[in-house]
Amino acid sequence: MVNLGVLTTYILVVLGLMVIPGPATLLTLARAVSGGKRVGLATGIGIAAGDLFHTMMATFGLSALLATSALAFEIVKYAGVIYLIYLGFKAFVEKSGSIDLPTAQAITPMRAFRQGFFTEILNPKTALFFLAFLPQFIHPESGSVIGQFALLGAIFVILSIGVTSLLAIGASSIGGWLRRNRTIGRWQGKVIGTIYMALGLRLALQQQ
Repeated sequence: MVNLGVLTTYILVVLGLMVIPGPATLLTLARAVSGGKRVGLATGIGIAAGDLFHTMMATFGLSALLATSALAFEIVKYAGVIYLIYLGFKAFVEKSGSIDLPTAQAITPMRAFRQGFFTEILNPKTALFFLAFLPQFIHPESGSVIGQFALLGAIFVILSIGVTSLLAIGASSIGGWLRRNRTIGRWQGKVIGTIYMALGLRLALQQQ
């Protein structure tokens, strides 16, 4: 249903974005360090559940748009390309400092799950990202649009759970490494920015 080359590119891009220290990564690590592996795992699963929510919203909203107008869907895709390039440029030129793990109080796994979930679904930037990101890998000629959205969304959530679980399990060593290498923040933005801009440019050229 989804071209193997497109699927491979999608997985590599998602993994690249997830392994670079970002808000979700740092929150998971902070929770695991302060509350243990179970709390860290619960936080990561809560974040993944929030991502699933955004995937469902993007799936049903954009699929309905495609059913109404193929041209409108193409406009959304190009708007997403522009947004990704904008995010990339902003991240690339933005001055970054050292990375510090946020201070986190020890809480129960259930509360950690709820906190991770609501933090993710109430973030408007995350919603915009999903609306811009997922359509770039959807090709109506390859079959059911809803099916493609569902597959890509499921892969994103599975990868998110996998990455955050590894972070929670290795929280002590990873957290210690980040503390010893705080200057990682100086190139973090440039790496993320390069990924965003390269993805946006590649997709813009590919669609021409």
